[in-house]
Amino acid sequence: MSQQTVDKAGKLPDPADMAKTYAEVAQRASRLIGKFMEKKAKEGASAPTDELGVAKAFMDLSARLMANPYKLAQTQMNMMWDYFSLWQNTTMKMIGLPVGSPVAAPKKGDNRFKDEEWEQHFLFDFVKQSYLITARHLHDTVAGAEGLDEATQLKVNFFTRQYIDALSPSNFALTNPEVFRETVKSHGQNLIKGLNNLLNDVTDDGQLRIRMTDTSAFEMGKNVATTPGKVIFQNELFQLIQYDPATPDQYKRPFLIVPPWINKYYILDLREKNSMVKWATDQGYTTFIISWINPDEKLAAKTFEDYLLQGSMEAITQVCAQTGEDSVNMAGYCLGGTLVMTTLAYMAAKKDKRGNSGTFFTTMLDFSEPGELRVFLGEDTVAGLEKKMFARGYHDGGMMAGTFNMLRANDLIWSFVVNNYLLGKDPFPFDLLFWNSDSTRLPAAMHSYYLRNMYLENNLVKPGHLTLGGVKIDLRKVKVPCYFISTVEDHIAPWKSTYMGARLPTGATKFVLGGSGHIAGIVNPPVANKYGYWTNDATDGNLPEDPQEFLAGATQNPGSWWTHWSEWMNNLPGGSAKVKARNPEDGPLAVIEPAPGSYVKFRLDAQKKK
Repeated sequence: MSQQTVDKAGKLPDPADMAKTYAEVAQRASRLIGKFMEKKAKEGASAPTDELGVAKAFMDLSARLMANPYKLAQTQMNMMWDYFSLWQNTTMKMIGLPVGSPVAAPKKGDNRFKDEEWEQHFLFDFVKQSYLITARHLHDTVAGAEGLDEATQLKVNFFTRQYIDALSPSNFALTNPEVFRETVKSHGQNLIKGLNNLLNDVTDDGQLRIRMTDTSAFEMGKNVATTPGKVIFQNELFQLIQYDPATPDQYKRPFLIVPPWINKYYILDLREKNSMVKWATDQGYTTFIISWINPDEKLAAKTFEDYLLQGSMEAITQVCAQTGEDSVNMAGYCLGGTLVMTTLAYMAAKKDKRGNSGTFFTTMLDFSEPGELRVFLGEDTVAGLEKKMFARGYHDGGMMAGTFNMLRANDLIWSFVVNNYLLGKDPFPFDLLFWNSDSTRLPAAMHSYYLRNMYLENNLVKPGHLTLGGVKIDLRKVKVPCYFISTVEDHIAPWKSTYMGARLPTGATKFVLGGSGHIAGIVNPPVANKYGYWTNDATDGNLPEDPQEFLAGATQNPGSWWTHWSEWMNNLPGGSAKVKARNPEDGPLAVIEPAPGSYVKFRLDAQKKK
């Protein structure tokens, strides 16, 4: 598409160039729509389904609201009084009279309304406050509905919020002052560029994949995942990376990190200054990490048991073989932590002593309170998902990424809609968003097992209910020292839910609560000196049942939990013993290729380009 600009005098672009631009975009849109309709016709378009039960939930809500018309009328009257106050304030502001406090104001940190015109211009201020008043009363009405069961209440709250967020005036060209200014300034060229960006983001199968960052600005091993190391083992499920030493000697017992299989491992190795992998090697840890395969239909039959036996257990075997040690310290992030704890329970049942300790980053073991993710985890939803997964052999990574993005729609969806499609700007290069958009597939059999046995039936917490590798899994038999780090603002693994799981192992357990959320609270290097963390030494090994009791007696500490964890590791029996630095090339396992390896480099979004 031709790049159009406007000179300082505001001169219109050349009409011939504009006509060419419009024609190019129209042709692309026409071709895209034609291909999509042709594909749907071949597939045999079917009626839309409601696997999440959203329609039924809102029908139940309507019935409950109509059952108490007095309360509904009172709510409407309260909203009208807020509108009257707003109209009065707007009239005073319009004629230059002083106005007191606004009737409605955005919450702190709401970046949708950061442009100064939302505050200073009476018209945009009126639009903003009208929206906020309506949003507040609508949300309060839904949240205050009586007689709904917990699951229905969660659904109507969640999808009402999605509706409210979608209708924000910041998401429309005429009611967003920044977009309005840009549209006038460029004579609408921002909207044409935005439409072109939109068409670029629609895949061949008709799915919209909103670009969050400029992926061309990053290259694996060059400016992300840069910590030097070697791939020393691989099978069909993972590659094992050993990192080059950064100190003349290293801790004797090796350190193995098990990342989640729904994300790439390099969230822990984004850049040198915030890489936990680099920091760990700098502290003297002989550091290993699993890099999971991004599977296709060939691995459809791989199960959770395979991820245990051919994944974490195989990695332990190879780390011990490479280092000559008889035990390892393990750490798992999110679902990787669930696998680590399952592995430790499996080893306990087999009387395998190679697991010396376990560290768990934002890890859920007790899934009875999964937070807002429960909206997507009903029986009908999982059954519908299974049908699609088993048909193609895997769960599509983009679908899962979209689910997580909906939990924070304003930050992870609508802000990019405004930037890319209304302002017509290209996404800004940002390593964290590069990682966030790097989706992974999940084998159908494994993901079905995980959803049903963890989220739906919560079987992991039931002693002996799960059998893996021929042994019954009982988390209470895990007696090795465990360190749990959760984060106070986590919307994926709520800290009170992870806390319940931390009470299951029966060894010396330390629970720590970090600041911020699921990613920033974990990827929090000491040099940043941010967020802080809470500890309660009095609860070590004997966590009270109520998480609020833990927090009430906790001490807030400044800085990063990384240093606190390292001290905990060093205080384990034999934790301070050191040996001469281990180079990957000197071990008995042959080097396959340099880090970050080939498994991590396969990107789904690269396969979607037309």
